[in-house]
Amino acid sequence: MKLGVMGAGLGGMGWQKALDYCQRVGLEAIELPVGCYPGTPFFNPDKVLQSKTLQKKIISDARGRGLEIRGLAVHGNPVHPNRKLARAHEHAHDVAVRLAPLLGTDVVINFSGCPGGSPKDTTPNWVTCPWPSDYERILEYQWDKVLIPFWTKKNKEAAREGVKIAFEAHPGFCVYNPETILRLRNACGKQLGANLDPSHFFWQGIDPVEAARVLGDAKCIFHVHGKDTGIDPHNTRRNGMLDVKSYGSLHERSWVFRTCGYGHGDEFWKPFVSMLRLKGYDGVISIEHEDSYMSVQEGFEKAVAYLRSVLIAQPAGQAWWF
Repeated sequence: MKLGVMGAGLGGMGWQKALDYCQRVGLEAIELPVGCYPGTPFFNPDKVLQSKTLQKKIISDARGRGLEIRGLAVHGNPVHPNRKLARAHEHAHDVAVRLAPLLGTDVVINFSGCPGGSPKDTTPNWVTCPWPSDYERILEYQWDKVLIPFWTKKNKEAAREGVKIAFEAHPGFCVYNPETILRLRNACGKQLGANLDPSHFFWQGIDPVEAARVLGDAKCIFHVHGKDTGIDPHNTRRNGMLDVKSYGSLHERSWVFRTCGYGHGDEFWKPFVSMLRLKGYDGVISIEHEDSYMSVQEGFEKAVAYLRSVLIAQPAGQAWWF
């Protein structure tokens, strides 16, 4: 496995300084933001798609710092009921799928998106319960009329480019847990799989190690994020885990994202990394820093140091003891 970074958090540094920084802290891979919510801090993807010169420069700049490009991040909502926004996010996704192999990677990371509750809606509608029966009808519309047709088409397009689409399971979108990842994959095609981010599973009560087991058995772990979550037991006992307060409200929230090792320690991360190894994942663990307690630099560098201590880097040896 290799240690990398979700590059959106380094966007303020600019391209060259971000790469220098990655080299200085000892990373081996970078996940490049190319549109939608992660933005385009390093380059214009449309222009790069049309320019072999720019493509070669991006690859050369990264390799010159010992970095492999392992994924293009285009997290968005291409099925948003606002058609203008949806078209923009779909375009960004399409560019990423075509650009990925030209930059030496075969993984595009995205959200599944969330449609409205009906063709008349103008905002997304994320359903979390089956009753009243209105919600069942919303789910039928979202999956049967929007998600499955859309992602079946995108699965075919990705297959033509030799690209895998890694969904980050995220509450607020229709794919938010292992079950919904597999539901969309089984309905639409094998180019669809997971960007396994444990941070979004913790507060849903999902064991990320079991998630890795299930998704690994389905052979659809395409990418992994290194991000942690801290649970506040006092606020959780009072209010439960569903929490819409600002991520900056540290005293009031039931949970917040944390730097790896500060939400969970070796008791989680070592079994998690071991399960990834067991299921054949040998890609990158891409650090995504969103810790409200720490600066970007301190939080990120602590994550690098911690994950370096638990990562399994070398191939397994022979069982010499029997």
